[in-house]
This record gives sequence, C-alpha cells and structure tokens, in this order.
Amino acid sequence: MLGPVTDAELEPAASGPTLDDLLVGTGAGDRAAFGELYDRTASRVLGLVRRIVVDPAQAEEVAQDVFLEVWQTSPRFDPARGSAISWMFTLAHRRAVDRVRSSQSARDRDERVGVRDLEVPADTVAEAAEVRLDHERAREALAELSELQRECVALAYYGGLTQAQIAERLEVPLGTVKTRMRDGMIRLRRLMGVST
Repeated sequence: MLGPVTDAELEPAASGPTLDDLLVGTGAGDRAAFGELYDRTASRVLGLVRRIVVDPAQAEEVAQDVFLEVWQTSPRFDPARGSAISWMFTLAHRRAVDRVRSSQSARDRDERVGVRDLEVPADTVAEAAEVRLDHERAREALAELSELQRECVALAYYGGLTQAQIAERLEVPLGTVKTRMRDGMIRLRRLMGVST
C-alpha cells in the first residue's frame, strides 16, 4: 500500500518548478511540463485510483484516462482556487468512482439478463395432468349445457366457426346464435368456477 504524499514528490526539485507551475505550463501546451508533472504525480494518482477501483488493470486504465483529461483540461486549472495535486486528485477520484459505478451497472445488467434467460425446467408430467383435468372439467361442464347451447359452443370452439357461420349452418338467425353462445358461456364459467 502506498503511503502519504511526501514533500519530495509535491515540492519542486532543487530550484525546479512547483506542481502548480507544471500544470499551468501543461495548460499552455508545454509537453515537457506535462512530462515532469506526470513523473512527479503518476504514482500518487494511480495509488488513489487503486484504492477505489481495486482491480489493477482497470486502475491503470483509469489513471491513464486521468492524465489524458489533465492534458486536455489543464487550461482550466486556476492556482488561485486550489493546488495542482488537489485538482488532479479530484479528477482521479471522479474517474475512479465513475468506473466503479459503470462496472456495477454492467454486472447488474448482466445479472438481469442471466436471470431472464435462465431456463426453468418444466414439469411436463404435472402440466399434462393439469391439462387432462382441465379437459375433463370442461367436458363435464359442457354436458350440463342445453343441447342448443352445447351445439353452438362446440361449433365455435372446436369447429372454429364464427357466429355468422354457425347461424348459416344451423339455419337460425344470427341473434339466436349470439344468445345461445352468451348464455352457454355464462353457464360454463359458473360451472367451472371462472370469475370474470
């Protein structure tokens, strides 16, 4: 584990520029200033990121992103508002937290997809028994209908005919077929214990 920031890392080298000077120089496009800034702060930035991200490979990626952001946004650095290292640590902290949240979000999404796609084994024997019982109950309930109601319901559900086709086949008015169907369905629901 990395220790606290030492004065040697944060203070200027013998008669060299401060970190604030280096960051201001980086903001002006000075590549040499950026190189020295990197050399003097990289281990500290990586240490901070590793404490948050934990995974070493991801921590290195985040630290690299931080220094890219330092290069791109350094013109906005204002030494009057805070020190260079504080500014850089703020960028590093934000990036590291974003990476953790992004990773967690991806894990949560993968878990939701995995649960959704998890195939639950079906109990085909129980399903077949339940279907057989439902058919038996339906057959018994149909037997309780009047002959005219049973004929209309059977032609509609087992024969696949429309009410108009049933009326034509039985040679009765369409209204009569509709009434028989309605009354038959009401009685079937009651006999089978189906609530609407």
